Amino acid sequence: MSKLEQILILDPPVDLRFKGPFTDVVTTNLKLKNPSEKRVCFKVKTTAPRRYCVRPNSGVIESGATVTISVMLQPFDYDPNEKSKHKFMVQTIFAPPNVSDMDSLWKDAKPDDLMDSKLRCVFELPSENDVKEIKQEKNDVDVTKAAPVMNSAKGDMPSAAKPVSASLDDSEMKKVLEECKRLQSEMGKMSEENRQLKDDGLRMRKVARSDHVSSNSTVLHQGSTTSLPSLLVVIAAIFIGFFLGKFIL
Repeated sequence: MSKLEQILILDPPVDLRFKGPFTDVVTTNLKLKNPSEKRVCFKVKTTAPRRYCVRPNSGVIESGATVTISVMLQPFDYDPNEKSKHKFMVQTIFAPPNVSDMDSLWKDAKPDDLMDSKLRCVFELPSENDVKEIKQEKNDVDVTKAAPVMNSAKGDMPSAAKPVSASLDDSEMKKVLEECKRLQSEMGKMSEENRQLKDDGLRMRKVARSDHVSSNSTVLHQGSTTSLPSLLVVIAAIFIGFFLGKFIL
């Protein structure tokens, strides 16, 4: 019995081309189309499994459907004088009505039921124009990635600064109000002490034994009562002006 011809349509049909530079992973796509009315199982093999990553490397293609296979060539030191001997093979078989164990399907498959297609790998170095385009695309991608980060940073800075500024203003305001209350309380206490001093001076004048002592005590008392309120007002004004000036600045 003759070997069955490949039922799938491969794109590309013969060569898998990989365009360098090969300092990074190079990916090429292989499309498998099922033009038949049956489901088809496929499996992709290569002569250099350590050099390639294939996704997916096996599966089932429904009738009329197409599957895209990504073949990723790993980075390597490319020698233009060395010809590539790497090859791929797409092996297929018609799927039974109920397929569940793919490994058993391929293991028990008869050689006459298998179909296959072979492709060779071709490595190409990019032209100068291609290199420029690759660099430009890379720069465009970097700029695109950086722009949202910069915009996000610019947008976050004012919003982050406003709450801090507001909290500082509230804190300073509370300190100034508390200090004003404290100064008012001290001024009240000093006024009470001043009133008591006046009362003590009056009592001293009443109990004075001589006109000379009485007159001297009166002078002293008047001087102290006159200078003390003025001194209190000056001190209170200095404290209030200091804290109000600190809050405004």
